[in-house]
Amino acid sequence: MLQSFAKYIIKLAGWHLEITLPEEKKFILIGAPHTSNWDFPLALLVFWSLDLRIYWVAKSQMFRGPLRYLFTALGGIPVDRSNSQGFIKQIAEKFNERNEIVLAIAPEGTRSKTKYWKSGFYHIAMAAKIPICLGYIDYQHRTLGFKQLLHPCGDIESDMLIISRFYQNIKGKRPQNQGNIRIKK
Repeated sequence: MLQSFAKYIIKLAGWHLEITLPEEKKFILIGAPHTSNWDFPLALLVFWSLDLRIYWVAKSQMFRGPLRYLFTALGGIPVDRSNSQGFIKQIAEKFNERNEIVLAIAPEGTRSKTKYWKSGFYHIAMAAKIPICLGYIDYQHRTLGFKQLLHPCGDIESDMLIISRFYQNIKGKRPQNQGNIRIKK
């Protein structure tokens, strides 16, 4: 029922899905550009429309009070951003413990314009030996989807070039908040 409801809302709102669901049962799903609070509910509708159980990470401050229960039920995993290495290892271990897991991450780490993407998604994929699926919300063309799978080669600069090319024509709700797609060296 939730799946049908989500598809109905997506269609009613004038959005279109462009989905190529990976055959792999374990992958990181990056979502970009992330420029609006609307990105999260739209992403949830996509996941529900596919009947796909997704886990996602967000700053631990979001998991305070009664929202903690809601966000956890929706697949949320709180992140303590002060210890990135421990986080990468912890999440990679979760992938190794399960046969199926999809983790959604907004690599910008914020809705504001940033100079650099956070590289945690890449390091998790390398540590867990899993692919990265490129997801997007394109407000200009009102499309929601994911359709390219990247098996990281270990050369982060080369892989980031592929990722950058994929997202070059995709516009967030607030394009002025989109930064360059690159990571800090």
